[in-house]
Amino acid sequence: MPSGLVALLDDVAGITKLAAASLDDVGAAAGKAGSKAIGVVVDDTAVTPRYVVGLSPDRELPIIAKIAFGSLRNKLLILLPAALLLSAFAPWAITPLLMLGGAYLCFEGAEKVIEVFSGAAHDEVKEAPTDAAALEQEKVGGAIRTDLILSAEIMAIALADVSASPIVNQAIVLAVVGIGITIGVYGVVGLIVKMDDIGLHLAERRAASVRAIGRGLVKGMPVLMQALSVIGTAAMIWVGGGILIHGLEVLGLHAPAEIVHHAAEAVQHATGGLGPIAGWLVTAAASGLFGLVLGALIAWVVHKIRH
Repeated sequence: MPSGLVALLDDVAGITKLAAASLDDVGAAAGKAGSKAIGVVVDDTAVTPRYVVGLSPDRELPIIAKIAFGSLRNKLLILLPAALLLSAFAPWAITPLLMLGGAYLCFEGAEKVIEVFSGAAHDEVKEAPTDAAALEQEKVGGAIRTDLILSAEIMAIALADVSASPIVNQAIVLAVVGIGITIGVYGVVGLIVKMDDIGLHLAERRAASVRAIGRGLVKGMPVLMQALSVIGTAAMIWVGGGILIHGLEVLGLHAPAEIVHHAAEAVQHATGGLGPIAGWLVTAAASGLFGLVLGALIAWVVHKIRH
């Protein structure tokens, strides 16, 4: 009997170790997949604050919360099941769909660059509703629709990274990535949109140093918002270009990836201790240039079709 109990305890210990290892694998995979989607995450963070511009300050956080719940619904109830079905029945379609999303990111980024130089917005101007509740509903709906596109790209990037894992692990990783990124993005967005209020509150304090910090926050917020817009656009183009170059390599067209790899390798060898950073910068710049050229080409075609 004691020997049987010892054997049972050994089995339990073995199962526990296996489960712990599996959780470690899932955690590592989720972290790796999430890190690859960082460019889209930056853009998501940069895009969302504009949906509360012009609304009452006391409605800013409730609106961000509504958008966050809509984002979770997009990821967990729509995109996650679709991704698992795709992985189970049409894994060959993951790379083309990922490339389609990458092309969309390049197109959106290139459109923003074109807007800067041309001074014209590519979106149609619509008359905003005068009713506050209707305006809020329209802004939340628009934000959730935009989030669906960005979330689809995030989930596709994560899926491509874990497509060889068991289906249960895929589901857990996608859920962890979706929930973690949503909390991170909308937590930061909430902080950003309330930063000016925090600054005004600090500016009313007695201590001169605290007032200076408050005034700095108020004056710095427009600069931060502008910087986020630029970073988000650059991230879209860079990530989209990188996805397309990698996708072409997977599909058998190795030339673009090889050119980028050789250029990065040459710079890395030439810069000594700064080699890894310089090599990464070359890869990012080359991916961004590729994405910008392709995005501009797509934008030109789209504009021709529209006209």
